[in-house]
Amino acid sequence: MQPTNRKKPSPLVEILVNVIIPAVILMKFSTPERLGTVNALVLALSFPILYGGWDLVRNRHVNYIAILGLVSVFLTGGIGLLKLDVKWLAIKEALIPALIGLAVVVTGFTRSPLVKKLIFNPLVMATEKIQQKLDHEHSAELFDRKLRFANHCLAGTFAFSAVMNYVLAKVIVTSETGTVAFNEELGKMTFLSYPMIAIPSMIMLFGIMWYVIRTIRRLTGLELRDIFHREDG
Repeated sequence: MQPTNRKKPSPLVEILVNVIIPAVILMKFSTPERLGTVNALVLALSFPILYGGWDLVRNRHVNYIAILGLVSVFLTGGIGLLKLDVKWLAIKEALIPALIGLAVVVTGFTRSPLVKKLIFNPLVMATEKIQQKLDHEHSAELFDRKLRFANHCLAGTFAFSAVMNYVLAKVIVTSETGTVAFNEELGKMTFLSYPMIAIPSMIMLFGIMWYVIRTIRRLTGLELRDIFHREDG
């Protein structure tokens, strides 16, 4: 196995840069006597854009979901700066996770469903040992079916995100683009998206991971400590 040099970003830093700082700028600095609507919007969006770009360069790894996230930020900025109809914001908010979810569904019909790459991979689990036990128990085909079901559940988390993003945008961001009220509502939406969308999605992901782990234990008889990859072999 090749060692990985990727540096995992701090969750606290990610929340600060992608959620809290942009939300505070949009809600508190959009008035004419401070930064103004355009400058506040540009400054707020620059944090996730610069951080995302820096993370991609630092890790020298193309993360397509991260790229879609950057595209989403650029589109948000474009909608605000070009003063497009506010309805496009709700469409954009739903479109990105919907596209990711569709891509996840497509991978379910290939030999490598996305959930397999995320969870059942040599960096996380002792895949060789698990596969040997699955083959010995004649359960490899059943395990593949279980993985595909988990993959559909993963796609479901993105479907949930798409629906919630659309609802949140439609309910909260109702003012005309290019106004102080629009920026403030955008900041509020950004702030609320974490507890209302990101955290529930994370809980769903942990549930999917537990389902895969429980399936492995049931089909192989391996203990939890034997399932996960360990550097000492």
